[in-house]
Amino acid sequence: MNVRNCRKCGRIFNYVMGPIVCPRCKEAQEVKFQEVKKYVQDNHGADITEVSEACDVETSQIRQWIREERLQFADDSPIRLPCESCGAMIQAGRFCDKCKMEMTKEFKHAIAPSKPKETDIKPKKSERDKMRFL
Repeated sequence: MNVRNCRKCGRIFNYVMGPIVCPRCKEAQEVKFQEVKKYVQDNHGADITEVSEACDVETSQIRQWIREERLQFADDSPIRLPCESCGAMIQAGRFCDKCKMEMTKEFKHAIAPSKPKETDIKPKKSERDKMRFL
């Protein structure tokens, strides 16, 4: 049994996985998320600070929801975050499309089976080279 203290309220709880937050605080956070989501749907042109002040949520929490791709904004929204790889401004997630494609290519290249070299290929044995029993 893994018992920890909640990072938000300090209560002791049985930790299973994910962020170290107790079930009560997770539920409260989910309620705040729904409130922010509704506010963003009603106010398309709002920026992060405006959403933060209107919904009483920290800007870091809003950025986290955007990075997790739980919150998405309209194309004309002023809310943008920098790509963690190249710094290009993106609407949601951690990486821009270009960096995602580069990472995908690198992963495919790393996973692809390498072709055997000709020096690694052993010559086939003939019938004469086999061991015989009497």
